[in-house]
Amino acid sequence: MEFSDTWAERAALKGKTFVYDRVVFSDRVAAMHGKQFASTERIASEAFQVKASAHWWSAIRMPILELSKVKKSDEKPVFPVITYVSRQKWGRRMLREEDHLRLVAGLQKLKERHGYELNIVELDRLSRSDQIRLAARTTIMCGVHGNGLTALLWMKPTKRSTVIEFFFPGGFAQDYQWTAKALGIAYFGVWNKHIFSDPNLPIHAYPEGFQGNNIPLDAHAVLKLIERRLSVNELDLEN
Repeated sequence: MEFSDTWAERAALKGKTFVYDRVVFSDRVAAMHGKQFASTERIASEAFQVKASAHWWSAIRMPILELSKVKKSDEKPVFPVITYVSRQKWGRRMLREEDHLRLVAGLQKLKERHGYELNIVELDRLSRSDQIRLAARTTIMCGVHGNGLTALLWMKPTKRSTVIEFFFPGGFAQDYQWTAKALGIAYFGVWNKHIFSDPNLPIHAYPEGFQGNNIPLDAHAVLKLIERRLSVNELDLEN
């Protein structure tokens, strides 16, 4: 993304030629009439209909990781890394406490059974660099719909990489589904024990209870999904 000051600085460099592989000009009003905007409510979604490299985000992601002192070894942990982004102290959009505790207990058992690395975190309590370092080594990221899932931007896209988002049944917002898809990361939404994914996504909806603190979750269904995603052939991880 560029703004007027960038263009002004470039114009002042007289006699210089700038060559880009591709330039996309986006008109906000025009984009709002597009089919992709209608389904995602994201202005940038229209531009993503243009064919491009599957690794387009790497040019931004890698310098950020370097700035955050992420080592190459951090991106290739010995065992898969599960990160549960908890909102249980946020005061809104939280799981039922008993379901949260069942999920945590189940994740601990997966860790003990398979040797997975497990992180149960409140991302807002970590520094930005720590958030990036954790996301960069994460294989499975899960949590209730909320800003914490923005950290998926720094995950490494592989065949196993997955974002699992919990919603109040009947509710859905496409923020993180669209982002995960654009980055080549698998996405699953969960309504209690009902699991959905692209192309069979529900319509956008914010029913009563969407922002509440009584979101039900079938921990067993989520744990089964995580095990299934982590059973992908280790010899074929890269996209």
